[in-house]
Amino acid sequence: MKFQSYPIQHVELKVENLERSISFYKKVIGFSVLEKTEKEAFLTADGETSLLSLKELEHYSPKQGKTTGLYHFAILLPERMYLALILKHFLKQGIELGASDHLVSEALYLSDPDGNGIEVYADRDSSTWKWQNNEVIMDTKPLDGHNLLNELPKDEEWKGLPHKTLIGHIHLHVRNLEEAEKFYKEGLGLDIVTNYGGHALFLSFHRYHHHIGVNVWAGKDAKNPKPEHVGLKSFTLFYDTKEQRDKAIERLISLGFHVKEQGDVFTVEDESGNRIKLVF
Repeated sequence: MKFQSYPIQHVELKVENLERSISFYKKVIGFSVLEKTEKEAFLTADGETSLLSLKELEHYSPKQGKTTGLYHFAILLPERMYLALILKHFLKQGIELGASDHLVSEALYLSDPDGNGIEVYADRDSSTWKWQNNEVIMDTKPLDGHNLLNELPKDEEWKGLPHKTLIGHIHLHVRNLEEAEKFYKEGLGLDIVTNYGGHALFLSFHRYHHHIGVNVWAGKDAKNPKPEHVGLKSFTLFYDTKEQRDKAIERLISLGFHVKEQGDVFTVEDESGNRIKLVF
């Protein structure tokens, strides 16, 4: 798939303690610091492009449960071997993990020091994905960790995120699925690729298994987090062309959403307070 097939280009998190978060994302996940100020850091896998930024809040409150916002952001590794390497690394570090086989991918789950959810995953070849009635078939089965670790030569060790690492998708808590479908499908223009039991939707461009997931697992009509709560600040959604981005803005405005312009970046929030930057 071409680079534009992964349109979630950047995730911005609000954190309690910048140095603590930098240490976690370097030592545990394998990012390196591209740029840093007193209160903000930009993290990279390839030494050139920031995939994740961390902003320390001057006045903060811990992450709140039962609110909308980030469920997890997902780091996509370019090959299964790297997933095996990072699993070995996590096990050595004693990291508390979840692990799932989603048929289209294999995934590991953990949280950062502020409770922000992280998925680290590798896709199976898209030729093996199964589709039915224009929906991709996904599941949540136990990951065969032993089979995954058998990918590795015995002496191979984790050396940090490989250069071709991307943000593969983002998964959000929302207050209402009907509202979310209107915003993400009718407004932003993504296609629904899975309706998961009436409590989660998975949407994408280019028939990917999902670029954005939304769910009501925090509760229907869950409250939006307050600005001082740590968690998701924004994520950046990339369109292939200016025309596609501008048409999305027109649709959002026609649906009643306020789109804010700042130079070449347009920002909009869904009804659940999730902020998206629209670029091309």
